[in-house]
Amino acid sequence: MSTKNVFVTIVGKANVGKSSLLNAFVGEKVAAVSSKPQTTRTKITGVLTKGETQFVFIDTPGVHKARTKLSEFMNKTVAETVADGELILFVADCTKKISDEERELANRINTSSSGKILVINKIDLLPDKEKLINVIAEYSKLCDFDEVVPVSVTEQDGLDIVSDIIEKNAVEGPHYFPDDSFTDQPEKVIMAEIIREKALYDLEDEVPHGIAVTIEKVDERDTRNGESILDIDAVIYCEKQSHKGIIIGKNGSMLKTISTQAREELEDFFRIKVNLHCWVKVKEGWRNREGLIRNFGLEPK
Repeated sequence: MSTKNVFVTIVGKANVGKSSLLNAFVGEKVAAVSSKPQTTRTKITGVLTKGETQFVFIDTPGVHKARTKLSEFMNKTVAETVADGELILFVADCTKKISDEERELANRINTSSSGKILVINKIDLLPDKEKLINVIAEYSKLCDFDEVVPVSVTEQDGLDIVSDIIEKNAVEGPHYFPDDSFTDQPEKVIMAEIIREKALYDLEDEVPHGIAVTIEKVDERDTRNGESILDIDAVIYCEKQSHKGIIIGKNGSMLKTISTQAREELEDFFRIKVNLHCWVKVKEGWRNREGLIRNFGLEPK
């Protein structure tokens, strides 16, 4: 039996549902999801193998106005990934007006020889469905899309149509990842992203963009009764001393909430009991310090 593969690049502005779409396709939580913009900072690869066909999805940071070195790196990642893409999913939010960043991204995609699919997300939030026609028309002026599919990722509506279109673009070739894998992300990266996602969810708006998480130590041990436990030491970095206080909270309450939520998801994800210890440290203005950005693994790859 001959095998097939298809590489799909997911692009769009921040907070349109790209990471949720990736997770829905793969069937596992590969990318952090948050209502806060710019949750995704680097390329994230999700893998799904169905029979002879392997789907490789590449989630990218949301395009946005760059205000820091980190933002510049994120936008550069999108540009480089689009240039290499075989099939591009341009994800848009039907409840928002087209942004300048989307226009620029559409122009870049239009010059590409890649296949182009426009995925109009959040149709469940559009009371007047007739307005979809205008939304589709406006985006179609920007780029010569091969297909246009309205979807609701949260309602799992229309995703089967997108999946069928993607599968039709598969070509004969090898499976580049083991058939049972769903991402190329190292375990430590997945752990850090789970913790960061909980912090994004729980913290005030001014803090999340200045957060990075590193995993300092991972050890698996057996207790006397034979139960396996994963010991994880993590550091949450922030940019200001005042932010450190917010992350820790009164009597450590906020850090405890973040850690508890993260531990529960880590246990579900890795299917093992987890002992998680989180510390908070300050790295002043790290988003504008290239050395620290690289140390946190956030430079373009």
